[in-house]
Amino acid sequence: MINFDASQPPANILIVDDKPTNLRVLSTMLTKVGYKVRAVTTGRMALMAAKNQPPDLILLDVKMPDLDGYEVCQQLKNIPETAAIPIIFLSALQDVEDKIKAFEAGGVDYIIKPFQFQEVLARVSIHLTLQKARYQLQALNNQLEKQVEEQTADLAEIKQQLLHDALHDSLTKLPNRSLFLERVNSALKRVQEEDDYAFAVLVIDLDRFKMINDSGGHTVGDLLLIGVSRTLETLISLADTVARIGGDEFAILLDPIRDVNEALKVAEQVKQTLTTSFLIEEQEIFTSPSIGVTISMPSYNSAAEILRDANLAMGEAKDKGRARYELFNPQMHRQALKLITLERDLRYAIDKQEFDIYYQPIMDLNNIKLVGFEALIRWQHPHKGFISPGEFIPVAEETGLIISIGKMVLEKVCYQIETWKKKFPNGKLLKVAVNLSSQQLKEENLIEEIDNILKKTGLNPHNLKVEITETSLIENSIITSQLLRQLKERNLEISLDDFGTGYSSLSYLHRFPVDTLKIDRSFVNCIGKTEENLKIIQSIITLAHNLGMEVVAEGIETQEQLVYLQKSHCDFGQGYFFDRPLPSKEAEKLLEDN
Repeated sequence: MINFDASQPPANILIVDDKPTNLRVLSTMLTKVGYKVRAVTTGRMALMAAKNQPPDLILLDVKMPDLDGYEVCQQLKNIPETAAIPIIFLSALQDVEDKIKAFEAGGVDYIIKPFQFQEVLARVSIHLTLQKARYQLQALNNQLEKQVEEQTADLAEIKQQLLHDALHDSLTKLPNRSLFLERVNSALKRVQEEDDYAFAVLVIDLDRFKMINDSGGHTVGDLLLIGVSRTLETLISLADTVARIGGDEFAILLDPIRDVNEALKVAEQVKQTLTTSFLIEEQEIFTSPSIGVTISMPSYNSAAEILRDANLAMGEAKDKGRARYELFNPQMHRQALKLITLERDLRYAIDKQEFDIYYQPIMDLNNIKLVGFEALIRWQHPHKGFISPGEFIPVAEETGLIISIGKMVLEKVCYQIETWKKKFPNGKLLKVAVNLSSQQLKEENLIEEIDNILKKTGLNPHNLKVEITETSLIENSIITSQLLRQLKERNLEISLDDFGTGYSSLSYLHRFPVDTLKIDRSFVNCIGKTEENLKIIQSIITLAHNLGMEVVAEGIETQEQLVYLQKSHCDFGQGYFFDRPLPSKEAEKLLEDN
């Protein structure tokens, strides 16, 4: 850009003419009036000089021995660094066609030789002034664009705040009835589209609130509502919603839930937590909740219906004495009986060792080579046949039976690995991953049990991987971090399962000694379908590699998925494209073939 400030160096002018006399005359005259001047005698030298140190203006002869002025001008206009430089042609050619050709090449002016110095000086001054005006206009435009962007951002922020205010309660800052119904409708849509998906709605009414409001005043009542709001927020997960839907009426959306017992457990927590006193303006204010619980069903058509039934159940709780909860859906009673039966059968299965361990191959995606397995539990009920892990594992976790099951799986897997290591030459490099539930991670003697199993089986810890979920990692981050470091001290590798479906935050991941991230199958299934999920896959792989971790993709089922993951530099993969989970005998055949 040209410096036009008098306190700054003068404008720089490049003169291009194959006649030394012209160069000398022009250079002398322009230098005397204060311009800085450079002079060259050929078109190629002009291109080089303009590229290396772009001038503020160029005086260009047409007729030159190598490149003529038209060609030089065209080339300069095609170079971003020199395209904006004003070029004035100096030529003895007087035909109109020559002038037109000069302007078509990109020139801003045309002076006929022999020239008058005053004319040259005037033309130079005019075009430098115009150039200055163009730069000033551009600067002004940039400034205006910035102001428009800032104002647009301010308007967007105001719009966002207005939208937030329209959907939130002004007193408690919780979502209001409108936003709550919107979220329930979204959850209901998933229930109607997906099998085995469920959520629950709890409606909570504060007992004796009118009496508290009347006796203590609206200020006390408002402070009680705020205190209850903050308390309810501590009882739900980040995925759930607590809202104020009326005067002293609150609602909770638990989305999703595994079964009715999960919703009833939250209802019990709400009942116990709110059946207490709140210290408000140095007074102890006692209250209790009446709670109605509704479980989603595909037969519901709207969120309003679900909220209506939860309100009916809440009214029933009040009628039965308050400070309690009632379940609206009578079918949930039969479901509870089913869960009780499943728990009984589960206890029997543990005693009778009805579980088998299946092994799903994990492949090196670079050369499609077997590197290990993931150990998966299977239950063949003697009367009911195969029972899915998705059905019995949640019950095992809820009842604490997962502790015994987890210990049994770990011991069986360690014995199996040690057997394979002795039987197959490549077994020494084998790694098998075993899942640890959140309940196991809370066990105080987990490390001791792992040590005993490794000692008992004689297994080298290098052959064992432990897999935990993101949720387990975050729920008790300090305790979990200490536990994982103890596992790392024993040379066990740690794998983070289902990465991408939970918190997936850079803010916590680097704090834990994780070796491997496993990309959830829901993202792998979208390869070739959803661009957003592809970006998530690429981000996970990049994140993992930047943190020194390896990546395993779950649920690979097609050649297209495999090729994409290979191109994305994913390290390992598993899924039906390679093989289903296999009994130990069939897994041995893979080890033989490998």
